[in-house]
Amino acid sequence: MSDLGMIEAPGPAGPLSGTALGPRDTDAPVVLIVPGSGPTDRDGNSPLGIRAFSYRLIAEGLAARGIRSVRIDKRGMFASSRAIADANAVTIEDYAADIHSWVAAIRATMRVPCVWVLGHSEGGLSALVAAQQPCGICGLLLVSTIGRPLGDVLRDQITANPANTPIRQEAAAVIAKLEAGHRVDEDDINPQLRPLFRPEVQAFLASTFALDPAKLIAAYAGPVLILQGLRDIQVGRVDAERLHRSRPDAELALLPDANHVLKAVASDDRAANIATYQDPDSPLAVGVIEAIAGFILARR
Repeated sequence: MSDLGMIEAPGPAGPLSGTALGPRDTDAPVVLIVPGSGPTDRDGNSPLGIRAFSYRLIAEGLAARGIRSVRIDKRGMFASSRAIADANAVTIEDYAADIHSWVAAIRATMRVPCVWVLGHSEGGLSALVAAQQPCGICGLLLVSTIGRPLGDVLRDQITANPANTPIRQEAAAVIAKLEAGHRVDEDDINPQLRPLFRPEVQAFLASTFALDPAKLIAAYAGPVLILQGLRDIQVGRVDAERLHRSRPDAELALLPDANHVLKAVASDDRAANIATYQDPDSPLAVGVIEAIAGFILARR
């Protein structure tokens, strides 16, 4: 395994930044790792309480199997902060445009005919949008990716946590307004819900609510791996299976002991599950690297 160093791609106002890892073999395939929602960095960590290092662990696991990777910071965030003045002024379509920029840059600098795109969580939705114009994309690796419109997923996420019972109806009302294309005044949002629905991100949320991942995957003809952990408390088996119904020729990998950040979880204990989000030393669940690497190497 070699640290191939920093790599950049053109962004709208400045460069996008990433880290390349893997063998120096120029014939080795390359995977672009697209981060999930919010301020998630290239390693899979977030100042909002996530220190799982999931993306770095994926990169290291792939490198050990002869696969190169590029993991990236989203536009406007971390080392990609110069790419746009306001990191909140984005849509899923903007992130898809950045994927195209990364694919072109990787093909030019790492000398590959195409790039595999691994999207985690929200990154999977960005990957699906990008794949509607698939030039240079070898295939999609959809990891913990929603299979329903985001509004439906948020409703389920809020309902699944018993602590949210007092605010469940208020949350549903805000989601319904955003789905209808309306903004919601901050003063009309319960303080407990403001971090999720603050005005700065409402345009972004509205852009994602309008998308149906199942329709997007059906419109893409390339190879697809759908990888879903069955201990995931954010995205469920129902999402993976809905994606698979729309693309029955896709490969479906259901991992019994993987959670949303792909860490190994042995029970349904919610607190234990969430604890792995802040544990950099806990391993990836069994089967994560095997499924991703096996899918890629079988199609060389």
